Amino acid sequence: MELEICNITKQYKDKCAVDDVSLKLTPGVWGLLGANGAGKTTLMRMIAGILRPTSGCVRYDGVETETLKEAFRDIFGYLPQEFGFYPGFSVQDYLEYIAALKGLTKSESKERIQTLLKRVSLENVRNKKISKLSGGMKRRVGIAQALLNEPEVLVLDEPTSGLDPGERVKFRNLLSEFAQDRIVLISTHIVSDIEYIATCNAVMKDGRIIATGKTEELVRMVDGKVWSASIDGRELGFYEHKVPMVNIYNEENGDVKVRYLSGTAVIPGSESEKPRMEDLYLWLFPESAKEE
Repeated sequence: MELEICNITKQYKDKCAVDDVSLKLTPGVWGLLGANGAGKTTLMRMIAGILRPTSGCVRYDGVETETLKEAFRDIFGYLPQEFGFYPGFSVQDYLEYIAALKGLTKSESKERIQTLLKRVSLENVRNKKISKLSGGMKRRVGIAQALLNEPEVLVLDEPTSGLDPGERVKFRNLLSEFAQDRIVLISTHIVSDIEYIATCNAVMKDGRIIATGKTEELVRMVDGKVWSASIDGRELGFYEHKVPMVNIYNEENGDVKVRYLSGTAVIPGSESEKPRMEDLYLWLFPESAKEE
């Protein structure tokens, strides 16, 4: 089982949103990591067949998905950033509707909807209108619809948006179990979503894939660039302008413990730290820290 993205490009009039991207996905959880605007959603939409690439193609087991058409859609699941639904639909109505579109029989539909509602903790609101649900609950409905046909290829665009920390943990556990013999691609800018469950990661920046590898391989890119130090709280503003800060902890004595990124130790008394995925992300996308 292999999903191959072959030299895909999406060019708009004044911008290249995806620039000659190639990637081979095999069974397991794949993380597509990048800042907002990196091109992740455009790439996802081309994989899903919603958007036609300017050049390049997507192949499943060696055959272009445009050739496979329905045969590929039958084994494909997709969660966009925003999924559409009729305002009058209840959770149950919507999932039954999607199940019918995916060709499930009534008995298959009933069984899978019941199972999924339990897995995403929506049993108690199955008859409630989706429009009345919280953002996190709507996201869980979207996750359920993507899993209805038990797809061999599952593509999820920012799946944990709106989920609380407990829901995120449940979701990660669900995906880890589901991906044992399937291809799961998760697009996200939230490092914790993929740090511990991804079989492999691809890092996307400015429309291109700039790195691929397992988490432990990728974080080597910032070996020797992660530091920690204790400073007087009054010095924090000075150092924040000199180096990107990953974490800041207030200590009882008025000092501040900081974790920061730099090619060399900048703060006196700094100690080298073992890098994590969050460190890599902020090293590659320093503008993200500024936005927050």
